[in-house]
Amino acid sequence: MRNYEIMFIVRPTLGEDEVKKVVKDFSDIITKNGGKVTKEENMGQRELAYEIKDFKSGYYFVFEVEAKDNKAIKEFDRLALINNDIVRHLITKVEE
Repeated sequence: MRNYEIMFIVRPTLGEDEVKKVVKDFSDIITKNGGKVTKEENMGQRELAYEIKDFKSGYYFVFEVEAKDNKAIKEFDRLALINNDIVRHLITKVEE
């Protein structure tokens, strides 16, 4: 099993229910593609260091993920790039 950490920022113009839906949808993407979200952390709304896509703040989330291969990670990455609700994301492989 490989371990990954995924940090992503959801745009601040969404309501609380919409933010929860985005997070659940992306969690489901991982599980449907053979991964497992072992930890989900909501870091709340924070100011960005610099403006991204005309936003000065965003809702920060961190997933810790276990996956046999990188299929789930690639699918998360692909969909996060085309989803307008995700302002920025970063995927890192956690070394054991």
